Amino acid sequence: MSNIYEIHNLKQQYEKSRPNLDIDELCIKRSSVTGIVGANGSGKSSLLKVLSFLLPYEGQIIFDGRECRGSEKTLRSEVTYLLQSPFLLSRSVYDNVAYGLKIRKDICGIRERVYESLDLVGLDPDEFSHRPWYRLSGGEVQRVALAARLALRPKALLLDEPTANVDEESAERVMRATLMSVEKYGTTVIISTHDRVWLSETTDCIVKLKDGRIAK
Repeated sequence: MSNIYEIHNLKQQYEKSRPNLDIDELCIKRSSVTGIVGANGSGKSSLLKVLSFLLPYEGQIIFDGRECRGSEKTLRSEVTYLLQSPFLLSRSVYDNVAYGLKIRKDICGIRERVYESLDLVGLDPDEFSHRPWYRLSGGEVQRVALAARLALRPKALLLDEPTANVDEESAERVMRATLMSVEKYGTTVIISTHDRVWLSETTDCIVKLKDGRIAK
């Protein structure tokens, strides 16, 4: 199995403070599930944002065989990031899931992709597609946000504590949908979580961070 990420001498910091991340080497296998663990403030969210090309960094990142320096904006279309507390647009469920596809002008078969993504997260498309955003529970919001990212068919899906604030059923659906994306689309999943079920049952590799460094 080849690597989708290869990281060398990565540093990330805010202004002149000490480096928030200081990682010598890290490789992440293609179509794998990698868990990122560590105490609060260890750099987990920062690492996810760097790997999503949302934060500036020093060092080298190779993504899918390509040197990323100077190409981060282009590569964002191949990577998607789900926040712990996602934001939905003031629109219907269908329009939220379809939004990213429309922005990218990737509208061929858009209805089928929206419906398939809703089905993956356990939301009946016929029941939920026309439901407005304000008629969703917290767990349903998380599942719609995940469906919107699955519809994009990203090469890498990065999740920041996706089951931390949702009910048990939604947590199970999020986990199942994420694993299905690996199976169906070959997605690489990187997840920051304290959820022991994820860590013990679904991850291929666990990376532990401490003070922005990889702990042995």
